[in-house]
Amino acid sequence: MAKPFKLAILMDPIEKIDINHDSSFAMILEAQERGWEVYYFQLHDLFYEKEIIWATAQSIKVQRLANNFFELGVVQKFKLSDFSVVLQRKDPPFNMEYIHTTYLLELAQQQGANIVNDPSSLRDCNEKMFTLQFPELCPPTLVSSHKTVLKKFWHEHQDIILKPLDGMGGHGIFRAQPNEANINSIIEVLTQNGTQYIMAQKYIPAIKTEGDKRIFIVNGVAMPYCLLRIPAEDDLRGNMVAGASINVLPLTAHEQTVCAKIGPILKNKGLLFVGLDVIGGFITEINVTSPTGVQEIQRGSAFDIIAKFIDCLAERFS
Repeated sequence: MAKPFKLAILMDPIEKIDINHDSSFAMILEAQERGWEVYYFQLHDLFYEKEIIWATAQSIKVQRLANNFFELGVVQKFKLSDFSVVLQRKDPPFNMEYIHTTYLLELAQQQGANIVNDPSSLRDCNEKMFTLQFPELCPPTLVSSHKTVLKKFWHEHQDIILKPLDGMGGHGIFRAQPNEANINSIIEVLTQNGTQYIMAQKYIPAIKTEGDKRIFIVNGVAMPYCLLRIPAEDDLRGNMVAGASINVLPLTAHEQTVCAKIGPILKNKGLLFVGLDVIGGFITEINVTSPTGVQEIQRGSAFDIIAKFIDCLAERFS
């Protein structure tokens, strides 16, 4: 008799998610429908003891009922290597606690655990900084903490975006146009008076007309549909949490070419579930931690990205 597939998912508090939006919920539901055993734990449940990486986890069952969508079993202690695969789905911020978690997960990996996405790549491939590996696919970009350097970039390009390196959901993003009177304050706040690196990119006007596209790459292969996010009239951010409207579109030939360049590199790094953010044909972020948008794509196209991802897990780790 075949050994049951045991999936564990490390994520934020289950009771706080939006079941119609959250990708982790969709992963749990798909695994459950395949008869897999699914377990849930949070960051503080992970620990090192007696040379082994453990987690106190609970079995979980989910359903699409708004006020009663999950049921947890009793708390049990597991070696991470007891599971067929462990999904790391903790949302940013990408802070030192997150870094420490990747060290524990990497050690668990050395002890035989299968971790997705790969913990060392989660640590090394910062969602904004990783784009610097593909300069030919990105808009003009600067990373600095120095006000003079940042202002020079602003003067050169006239209209720029400034953003922190560890945020999510569009938080902390500023646009500086030629007449921006608060440029000094913006830079001082974001860099914490020159003590932290930030990213500056040339503003891409297509954000207001063509939107911000979220493209998913699963096991190195681009999924055929993407999520188009158009910023609200009074906003510049193409994030759903910031009020962006959405649509689902097939990938263009250019987007397929971009993904063909990046996909094999992601796969080799053990980044099996990734969301690219593309504006005007340029990559602006490579989301490797917990990208969302798959449920919206399925509703708009009937294409099931999560099923493709769970297929990938089954093929690699069964």
